[in-house]
Amino acid sequence: MPGPAWLVLVLAWLEAGWLAFDGAHALTTGDYVTPRSGPHAGQLGPWAKVVAAVGIDPRGIPMKVFHLALGVAWLAVSVGYALRQPWGGRAMLLAAIAGVWYLPLGTLASGIQIVLLLWLARSAAS
Repeated sequence: MPGPAWLVLVLAWLEAGWLAFDGAHALTTGDYVTPRSGPHAGQLGPWAKVVAAVGIDPRGIPMKVFHLALGVAWLAVSVGYALRQPWGGRAMLLAAIAGVWYLPLGTLASGIQIVLLLWLARSAAS
């Protein structure tokens, strides 16, 4: 597996793993992991403003379930990608696109994955 494909996997595992963990944490404890002290104590990241802008309660159960489901699905897709399943590249691209809303670090990680996946697909096609 070429270096860029490994980077795609590492970024996916970090982002998807955090989404799954934080979603499960929020569902079991009632809230996401947030800073305990300082100027941002108890505050969610910028992603919360994005989902609130489209009418979704960032701390609502549907959003917590979405965090968990996207994270788990993305981790499963990453296994298919790592095993070089024929559908793996397209599924990873869709998962990365689905993670763009997760500002700020998720957006950066998803953006890098999207660029690398498109570049890898183009290189394989030529």
